[in-house]
Amino acid sequence: MWSSETKTGNLNRRAVLAGLGALSLAAACGFTPVYAPGGGGSRLLNAVSLQAPDDDRRYVFNRRFEERLGRPASGAPYALTVRIQVTEQDIGVTSTGNITRYRLIGRVFYTLTDATTGAILHDGRTNAFTGYSTTGSTVATSAAERDAEERLMVILADQMIDDLLLRAADFPDPASPA
Repeated sequence: MWSSETKTGNLNRRAVLAGLGALSLAAACGFTPVYAPGGGGSRLLNAVSLQAPDDDRRYVFNRRFEERLGRPASGAPYALTVRIQVTEQDIGVTSTGNITRYRLIGRVFYTLTDATTGAILHDGRTNAFTGYSTTGSTVATSAAERDAEERLMVILADQMIDDLLLRAADFPDPASPA
């Protein structure tokens, strides 16, 4: 039975062949999945120490980082320093002057260093924004603001992690002797 899908949920022959074709093209162009053997992403897993969080934003940022790359043991081969900036803009104002919407603009400046030598392996910057509405009660506005800050930290952490993963193959492999 070669229909688009069998009753048991198996893929059809066309889908399998298309998938194999895509893998062949990826291999032909030199693409290596970041976590595949030979990819650099695995060298960052559980290997990057972070600064201890000193506020809610840093806590959410670090939590997201550890969700994706894991928490390192002591003696991690890489150290990451991060500086987070968040500014707030009012973007929705009524004719009476009441602000109804805010935009949070976040920037993260980061430096990955070799924890042993102190050599800078990569430094970068990323930015993003989120927004929240102030319509409703004070409690609802406060909850919306906290939610927007949390979403912003997750977005910024994800962007930074993606940048590090794309460059990870260029970092020294902590598993190999120097």
